[in-house]
Amino acid sequence: MEVLKKLFERHFHTAVERVQPLQEQLGGSGRKIIRLSSEKISAIGILYDVREENVAFLEFSRHFRQHGLPVPEIYAEDLNQGAYLEEDLGDTTLFEFLSDHREGAIAPEAVAAYRKVVAVLPRFQVEAGRDLNYKVCYPRASFDRQSIAWDLNYFKYYFLRLAGISFSEQALERDFSRLTKFLLSSSRDYFLYRDFQSRNVMLCKVLNEDQPFFLDYQGGRKGALQYDIASLLYDAKADLPPDLRQQLLDHYLDSLAGFLDFDRSEFMQYYYAYVYVRIMQALGAYGFRGFYERKVHFLQSVPYALRNLRWLLHNAELPIALPTLMEAFKTMVASDKLQGLTSASQPERLTVRIFSFSFHRGLPQDDTGNGGGFVFDGRNLPNPGREERFKTLTGKDAPVIEYLNQQESVHQFLASAKSLVDASVSAYQRRGFKHLMVSFGCTGGQHRSVYLAEQMAEHLRAENRVEVVVRHREQEQLNQAQAQVNDP
Repeated sequence: MEVLKKLFERHFHTAVERVQPLQEQLGGSGRKIIRLSSEKISAIGILYDVREENVAFLEFSRHFRQHGLPVPEIYAEDLNQGAYLEEDLGDTTLFEFLSDHREGAIAPEAVAAYRKVVAVLPRFQVEAGRDLNYKVCYPRASFDRQSIAWDLNYFKYYFLRLAGISFSEQALERDFSRLTKFLLSSSRDYFLYRDFQSRNVMLCKVLNEDQPFFLDYQGGRKGALQYDIASLLYDAKADLPPDLRQQLLDHYLDSLAGFLDFDRSEFMQYYYAYVYVRIMQALGAYGFRGFYERKVHFLQSVPYALRNLRWLLHNAELPIALPTLMEAFKTMVASDKLQGLTSASQPERLTVRIFSFSFHRGLPQDDTGNGGGFVFDGRNLPNPGREERFKTLTGKDAPVIEYLNQQESVHQFLASAKSLVDASVSAYQRRGFKHLMVSFGCTGGQHRSVYLAEQMAEHLRAENRVEVVVRHREQEQLNQAQAQVNDP
């Protein structure tokens, strides 16, 4: 952490005032992602100990910016300590924007955002890909036979095996060999982003319009055009409907035509094979994280991927025969066990952590990595602590509760707080977030803040949609101190 602070202070000539972890607890990356900010400046710090991957990201970022592509500016770096500082692009991913603009049908604003994204993709693949230094690619310089073998075996051993899907090892290997040979016969002289999906695109306001900016291309290498557009359009949890996928594919091809003279029929000959291989790579990741590492939230994406497979089995015909692989796919989409993984993963609900505290002792710390939430200031409300009869009591005691229940301003305050928290709870659940922090402060952390925290907890528990954890920070510290006096 100190290395990031030094990079920030050296580059911006100002001290870091706030440090906010951003890496989601659900993420599969080993990178630590941290927002550092002063009063007027904000930047994103990265800590990661794979030097080759850091070198690839930094060189790619500078190369793409030279081509005018919307990627973060690199401010500073210290590769010896696995650290670098980049532009802060905000908090709204394309996936979150889609989730917020989806009530049944996908809203036009989300469709427009996707159209902008697919229109930019050819600039990465063709325009910037022509003079890119592929020598820094990690772990492979191209999406070659070895890369394909890694993805297919990832799927076989971490999904098919662990999901209990039966298959003939030798017959499946023959299909894999046939598929690999076919994929390698496509044109593969373009930049392959590798992880071109909705969580790696940020939407930022530019001249009052949402414009896409792109992240996480450090695994990029030379490869085929079809892979990246397949990754975006068959991104499992984005769950784009087939007609929209086709519209976006057509828009991508129209944009590609501005950079490259190509045969659309030849492009489509290979397209669905790359769709399949990308889905298998994703399923391998879900299986590894979910079945093997027991991080069950990764399994929530499996039913969405199976929905895509079902559509492909009925609507996409490959020019090569892959009988064993297709039979495995059919077994997967017919599996009640796999289809039920979404509901099986649901016990990991949104947890709302509610704190009471004293402003004299600073704000409660968020140790979940979410880095967000509400802080409500209860010091404007009538203070029971000023009356002698309440001095030894807390906001959990009946006389204090009765006193505060009689104050109209308290009811108005709570109604506003409940409305704000309820809106965030709904949005967080829709986006799949797992942690929300709500803090109530007052002067001593004894009466008003404790009462407000308990009232909010009671309200949320009545909804029975979230896990509620209540912490009265000052009272807990007081009790601990008292316990040490009584039992030295």
